[in-house]
Amino acid sequence: MQSFPINYLALLVAALVRMVVGALWYSPALFVKQWLALVNQTPEDMKAGMAKNIVTDLIGSFIMAFVLVHAVHYAGATTVGQGVAVGFFNWLGFIATVTLSTVNYEKRPFALWVLNNGYQLITLLIMGAIVAVWR
Repeated sequence: MQSFPINYLALLVAALVRMVVGALWYSPALFVKQWLALVNQTPEDMKAGMAKNIVTDLIGSFIMAFVLVHAVHYAGATTVGQGVAVGFFNWLGFIATVTLSTVNYEKRPFALWVLNNGYQLITLLIMGAIVAVWR
């Protein structure tokens, strides 16, 4: 694998931005009511184990940002538009397809796929822009 310098501050900011967008996306101001209904949970169910879930999501966000830094580098992306494109194609190829299969096999509503993938798409677009420009 090709070695190159990584801007760990950009990686950290990208991961934290993903967490902030997630907190907003799944908040009462946006989509938490719809999400709770689609996964058949109550607010109390959601709050149970929240600390563990946040830590797990934070670790996943760092891993996602680290891998995205590599995808952006290998694509040669250096502009906002190029970073957004890398984020989009990573979402399309790896997240959208896998989660669509999961929703289908688990017989979950397509609306759940749309809601969750809206969040994943938006965060990957933003993260791709951050790590492409902030080298």
